[in-house]
Amino acid sequence: MTEVVVGMGSNIEPERHVRAALGQLAERFGALDVSPIYTCPAVGFSGADFVNLVVAFETDEPIETVQAGLREIEAAGGRDRAGRDGSRTMDLDMLLFGDRVFDNGDIRVPRADILEYAFVLRPLAEIRPHARHPGNGRSYRELWAAFDRSGQPLTEISLD
Repeated sequence: MTEVVVGMGSNIEPERHVRAALGQLAERFGALDVSPIYTCPAVGFSGADFVNLVVAFETDEPIETVQAGLREIEAAGGRDRAGRDGSRTMDLDMLLFGDRVFDNGDIRVPRADILEYAFVLRPLAEIRPHARHPGNGRSYRELWAAFDRSGQPLTEISLD
């Protein structure tokens, strides 16, 4: 079994879409380890604040099949992949696939977002503090402690 870590985000009816996507992930992959949930401003475009979290699960499926499954869940939630930047009903990004370093032009793990965005690194550091980044070997706790948080505000929320 391989542990997969996925970043999840939504800024269109996020409570509804996050709950639905979590249900679909659990139905397809089984038990989920879910991080705390955060809101943050949209990055790279003007739009409503995003709700972001990180989810981990184990699978015996190949990386391409997992990626296809994530895209199916996005599509079921109404995700329009036509534009790269813009509001989203659901964004599911594979961050890690075990400790693999993989790039086929479509799937890239570890995903660069881990080292670039607070809304990815903080929840990852919370659910996997001692795990190590496959590229640089540092723990996610260490990476978060050294991360420049200026300009990337996060507010923890609950969907209850």
